[in-house]
Amino acid sequence: MKKLIPILAALALAACSFNVDIASHNLSKAADQFEITRRIIFYNGITGEYILTIEGLCSLGNFYSLKELSVTCKTGPGEFKKHFLGLSNNVTFFAEQIDPARASPYQYRVIFKPLSIIPALEIAK
Repeated sequence: MKKLIPILAALALAACSFNVDIASHNLSKAADQFEITRRIIFYNGITGEYILTIEGLCSLGNFYSLKELSVTCKTGPGEFKKHFLGLSNNVTFFAEQIDPARASPYQYRVIFKPLSIIPALEIAK
């Protein structure tokens, strides 16, 4: 029985960790779909001063360079703004989720974008 308790505790911890990972993944997906309000703050680590604050329905991405962060924000129906911010050894950022959001720990969220899979076709007359 003494050996069973640590095994059960480890399994419970693994299950909780798995649920957290799924919920975190689902929150990230929701943010990428502009469903979650975020505040992104860039600050100078030496002076401690804020350099820039971006707040809104924003998605983070740094697919271009390790020293750069892109922030894309939805500003209206079908309207977006994209910002590129340089990072250095003394300038960094943190992103804060403003409002709580529901995220299921029991299922993954998959989003298909048909235009990404099937390109727009033009039919000549």
